[in-house]
This record gives sequence, C-alpha cells and structure tokens, in this order.
Amino acid sequence: MTTTSTATLAPVIRKVTARLIPILLIMYILAFLDRSNLGFAKASFQADTGLSNAAYALGAGIFFLGYAVLEVPSNLLMRRVGAKAWLARIMISWGIVSALMMFATNEPSFYLLRVLLGITEAGFFPGVIYYLTQWIPVEHRARVNGLFYFGAPLAFIFGGPLSGLLLDLDGLGGLHGWQLMFLITGLLTVVVGIVVISYLPNGPKDARWLSESERATLLAAMDSEEGAKEDHSPRGALRALANPGVLYFSAIYLTVQMAVYGVTFYLPTQVAGVVGQGVGLQVGLVTGAVWTLAIVGVVVATRVADRTGQRRVVAAVALGLAALGILLSVVLTQPVLVLLSLAVGAAGFIAVQPVFWTLPTSFLVGAAAASGIALINSVGSLGGFLAPIVKNWADATWGPAGGSTTLAIIAALGAGLIAVSHFVSAGVRTIAERRETGGANG
Repeated sequence: MTTTSTATLAPVIRKVTARLIPILLIMYILAFLDRSNLGFAKASFQADTGLSNAAYALGAGIFFLGYAVLEVPSNLLMRRVGAKAWLARIMISWGIVSALMMFATNEPSFYLLRVLLGITEAGFFPGVIYYLTQWIPVEHRARVNGLFYFGAPLAFIFGGPLSGLLLDLDGLGGLHGWQLMFLITGLLTVVVGIVVISYLPNGPKDARWLSESERATLLAAMDSEEGAKEDHSPRGALRALANPGVLYFSAIYLTVQMAVYGVTFYLPTQVAGVVGQGVGLQVGLVTGAVWTLAIVGVVVATRVADRTGQRRVVAAVALGLAALGILLSVVLTQPVLVLLSLAVGAAGFIAVQPVFWTLPTSFLVGAAAASGIALINSVGSLGGFLAPIVKNWADATWGPAGGSTTLAIIAALGAGLIAVSHFVSAGVRTIAERRETGGANG
C-alpha cells in the first residue's frame, strides 16, 4: 500500500472505529458481565441454593458446551443473514435467559439455564471478530480489536461495583441480591440488543455515514487484502475446519481461555479473601482496580503490535506475563503484592487476545474466515468449561495453590506455542503447496 493510500485510509479507519466500537464495546461489556456475574454471586448464590463447589464448577463450565457446539453454525448464519439482525438476535435471546437465571434455585434449573445461556450467546464473540475483518485492514486490526477488548476489564471496573451493589441490595422486593443482579443485567442486554437493530450496518456498503469516496477507499483496501489472502486461505467453510493452521491456533486459544476463566470465575472470591471482606461493593471496587491495569496492557500491546508488526512476539510475551501473574498470585502472601500479581495476570491474558486474533485472520478469507474464526473461538470456549473443573481438581489434589499453578503452566505452554507459530504456519503452507503441486502433476 502506498503512502498516499495509507494517508487516505487512516481517517476512514478512525471514522469507522468511532462509529462501531462504542456499540460493540457495550455489547461485549454485557457479554463479559453476564459471564463474570456468576463469580460475584458465587458465595451468596451457593449459600441460598445449597449448591456444592462441584455443582457450581459444573454449572459454570457447562455454559460453554452449547456455546462451543453452535459457534460455527452461528457464524455461517450471520454471514448469510447479516450482522445486524443476527447479533441483535443473539443479544436479545441471551438477555432473556440471563434474566431468567434469577429462578436458578436448584441444581437442575441451574444447569438447564446455564446450557440455554450458552446456546443463545453462541456466535456473539466470533461474529464480532469476523465482522471487524470486513471493516478493518490487518495493519490496523490489533489496535481496533484492542478497543473492543476493553469490554472485559471495563465489565469489571464498572460492572464489578454494579454487581456488588446489587448483591448488597439483598432483600429488596423480596429478592436475593444475586436474583436482582441477574434480572437487571439481563434486561439491560435486551435493551441494547433492540438498539443494535437500528444502529449497526451489515457492512461498509450499508454504511450511510461514510461518504462515497470514504466507502470506495475502504472497500478498495479490504478487496486488496482479501485478494492477497486468497493464496493462503483454505477454500470454503468446511476445509477451514480441518486446516492445520486453524487447528493449531484453536489449541493456542484453548490455553488462553483456560487462563482467563480459571481466574475470572474465582477472582471476586480470591479478592474477598485478600481484603478480608465478603463479596459486595467494596470487593467489587477492589476487583475493578485490579482490572484497570488490563486496559493499560491492552493499549501498550496492541500499539506495539501494529507499529512493529511483531504480533507473534507481543502475543507470546503477553501470555507469558499472564502465566507469571497467575503463579505469583498464589506464591506471594502480602496482600498488595497478591493484588498486583492478579493485575499483571489479568493484563496479560486480556492483552494477548486482540493481538492473537490478527494471526489467524491474516490468512483466512470469506466463508473460511467465518468458520475458521468460529472454530478457534469454539475450541477456546471449551477452556471455560475445563478451567473450573481443572482448578477444582488440582486444588483438591495438590492444595489451595494447585489450581492456579496448573493454569499458569497451561498459559506458559500457550505462550510457547505462539512463539513458534510462525514456523508451524510456514510448514503448513509448504505441505499444502506440495500437495497441490502433486495433485496438479498427477
């Protein structure tokens, strides 16, 4: 791309970012808050319902089974019916189920609603990642992805105190605090889903807020990028599901998500133990402070990745820091150092993700991008199912530090896989080219 075209494209990207990211960010905040709410409610929810730690871990993780199975079909359907209608449908349906979580008063209802929640939310995250690939060229993508990923820490910074405040309202209207929390956050999600219908365009061609010249500049840049990826991308949605590169990145994302959910499902309880308070507004505020560093980490990692082009190195370092932070949070005993370690861990596993997604999306195109992105996220989502089970088992086997230590080792393994992903990708391309050459000669 020439300097002139880059100078022409940059203001268009800024305009697109300013228009799309706020609504996508709000959507992601609600999605992450929907998942992290269970962590805030853990103590009071178990006390009121009598659920054991094993039942809680199973219910926390079972969400990801239906979610993982339906990721690929959901993304392919979104590609067919359009992002606006499909993302709105996802939000409205998961908001309704989230509100119904107020009726999860025993194990069967808890498991059923968690499964339904996973089914209704399936496709949201990979849908947004795929949607952004239709708008943002790869050289700008880490930074824009990073702005979207602010949703996770912001969900804790602002949503954490909100969840804690709602828990403190226990007894209002004859409801438990956790019932109020699920009801209100679920209804907020439904409202935002309705707004999405009228606000979100399906793609650049439908963006009336872009001038003709801006639209032409953006479409030309995206067409050029798509053309460059044609030689390296699998042909079609089904082939992407068996592509070695897609499967390799799926394995990496599994390690990332195990680190994420192994911490987030238990973070409020861990913070409560450090500060010596029950989970409420104060713990929500302290938890929010822990996540503030994650925003700094995202800003630094994504800017360095886009400016240097060293996306694999940046992603590997970020996930390595996540592993270190998780490990130190159970090795250290001084409260301030424990909280700082948790902050480093959170910064690492949030910062790695927007940079990570630039790697598979740099070679996937069309239907292969829709299915490949969904499969990677689907396998990663199994980390949300496995993490609480692995943590619970490791804690029971090796003591209170066993679970976090195991998750730190898994995150370190993921960092190593990212570091060597360039060589793996090159090998995959060489094998594919030899097969095609052999087929042509035969």
